[in-house]
Amino acid sequence: MILTAGIVQTTTGLDRAANTAGLVRSVERLAAQGARIVFMPEMCGLLDRDPARLKAAAQPEAEDPTLEALRKAAERTGVAIAVGSLAIRRDDGRLANRSFLLGPDGRIMARYDKIHLFDVDLPGGERIRESASFAAGDRAVVAHLPWGGLGLSVCYDVRFPALYRALAAAGAVVLAVPAAFTVPTGRAHWHVLVRARAIETGSFVVAAAQTGRHADGRETFGHALVVDPWGEVLLDMGEAPGEALVVLDLDRVAEVRRRIPALAHARPFTAPAGL
Repeated sequence: MILTAGIVQTTTGLDRAANTAGLVRSVERLAAQGARIVFMPEMCGLLDRDPARLKAAAQPEAEDPTLEALRKAAERTGVAIAVGSLAIRRDDGRLANRSFLLGPDGRIMARYDKIHLFDVDLPGGERIRESASFAAGDRAVVAHLPWGGLGLSVCYDVRFPALYRALAAAGAVVLAVPAAFTVPTGRAHWHVLVRARAIETGSFVVAAAQTGRHADGRETFGHALVVDPWGEVLLDMGEAPGEALVVLDLDRVAEVRRRIPALAHARPFTAPAGL
């Protein structure tokens, strides 16, 4: 089965209305070019590292204007949208870094709250504490579409291979890794990690990305990637914001998994004493 996917790479800023309008235009252009699903990066509606300002701007899911605009765009164009993630205010007042899959009718088909939160002190003095703003999720999610299963994840999750093995074992043939990778970690690890998740699960990985210098002062790595189940890079969008189409031959998943049946051969084991 052939799936034509659109990928969006953005430099998301602090103007939510402008960010949202840009996303809608991307959906419309990609749909006109034949995309059946569009993948967007992490925090594509609003990217802000100021915790107080972000919390003040965040809305409950039912009131989030970016989500509402994208639901209408999906319904209008007839394409599914993997909304990389949005900052959503939970019922308890905390925020979720939440990914959505929207069906071609605009319906919310799946939600996933980022499980692994990025708390780190980087060389050069940058200090990132995602847990200061967000509550972690606790559930892996596979959405089942007519062409196969889509496993949802967000950014830092890509460093935890057990999550992706679980998604593939649950039926995922495409893994979404929307991201806002920092430049130092992106240069060192991004391509290796995305390719590794594809190879070890025998899945396509679609990793839409944030790129460039943002209004909140951060700089992200870009290089949105699409990798096939053999680990071949089908698309690397470099550092410029924009859109791209890629054709996925989903029959490759079964072919590669037959050649390298790592998922079938995985076994439980006991960790060495002391761990």
